[in-house]
Amino acid sequence: MCNFFSFVGDGFGNYKYFDWEYRKDHIDGNCDSHTAILTENKVPPDMQDRWSKYEYNPLTKLFTVDEPVEGHDHESAEAWVNALDFKQIIPQLIIKPIVNPLTKIIKPTKNDIELLKEWSSVWPSVRDSVMPSVWSSVMSSVWSSVMDSVWSSVMDSVWDSVMPSVWDSVWPSVWSSVMDSVWPSVRDSVWDSVWPSVWSYFSTFFDIDYKYDYSPCIKLWERGLVPSFDGTTWRLHSGKKATIVYEWRKK
Repeated sequence: MCNFFSFVGDGFGNYKYFDWEYRKDHIDGNCDSHTAILTENKVPPDMQDRWSKYEYNPLTKLFTVDEPVEGHDHESAEAWVNALDFKQIIPQLIIKPIVNPLTKIIKPTKNDIELLKEWSSVWPSVRDSVMPSVWSSVMSSVWSSVMDSVWSSVMDSVWDSVMPSVWDSVWPSVWSSVMDSVWPSVRDSVWDSVWPSVWSYFSTFFDIDYKYDYSPCIKLWERGLVPSFDGTTWRLHSGKKATIVYEWRKK
């Protein structure tokens, strides 16, 4: 399966891809299929193997030569895609560095504590909302109890706006960059309550109106603090071992 962002090159500095004008009219299609790109651009089937096939992740800057053609300048292709304005491809996509929140221990400030209290007020609504039935039926066996309404709010908006291939690129990038440290540290006790934090942060990669205000959680995440809740006590975790740096029991 071709991933976002896919493009092809003929070895002479000509590159073909699907821009937003095409993508918005084919939201349910595979807009990152090398074959579809070539066919739509009227390259005959017997000539398509003369084009190199590339993939590029704009968040991680990972460039992949999927199917190289001997003699093509792949370094030029990488330089070209690095300079590409991705607002022409997915206007809603926000290209920015991925923040791993658990790198060093942060001492919470009064403002951080206020943000935690704000998030504790939003979290019940986020947690208790109902996922769309179609996603519930398709994904329940995969995500089971950890799926919550942040998936609903974030994923509905993202899916309707930018299609599955973009999701397949952005989500694994965020996951691999942050979850290696978050998952082992907090999963045993309060992992279900941390999922909304993950989805909230994921929402920041798309310029979309969401159902809930995730900003308190996002600000904590970007500060280096991950909130959790065990049913009675809210905590802030920080550092590589997700050390508990603050506890608060909501009355």
